[in-house]
Amino acid sequence: MEFSKCIKDSFVIIGKEGTTNDGSGFIQRLWDSANSHFDEVEHLAKKDDKGKLLGIWGAMSDFSHAYKPWENFSQGLYLAGVECSDDSEAPNGWTKWVIPGYEYIYIENKKDGTFQEVIAYLKENNISLAGAVNDFSCPDTGRNYMYFPIRRL
Repeated sequence: MEFSKCIKDSFVIIGKEGTTNDGSGFIQRLWDSANSHFDEVEHLAKKDDKGKLLGIWGAMSDFSHAYKPWENFSQGLYLAGVECSDDSEAPNGWTKWVIPGYEYIYIENKKDGTFQEVIAYLKENNISLAGAVNDFSCPDTGRNYMYFPIRRL
């Protein structure tokens, strides 16, 4: 496994929120809803100097919205959304999360089992999660990454 580290200050995601209590396939349904209504939040999205989106995020949190890992890594909240300007307000039907700043270990998610492999690596190296793991899709490259917060800023 090839990891990278980065520090990312607090940032805003506006998206469609759901919970594991919504049943099997809820994450895909959130993405379908977010994608089909993207025009409602596109003007809020952060973009680079060429007008490309800076980030698509699948953010996770415990049920208390404290951005802690899912209970037993199997129960919690999910937000399918886009990184937005800090002062953005979520339109009706959308939810705004302010993700705290963290130091992250991140890895490209190329195969099934990446999450479990990284969790095992962290455990073997006595590295604790400082928050919930988030998925990041780079609009520029189309690559998908998993961000594991290891220190809150």
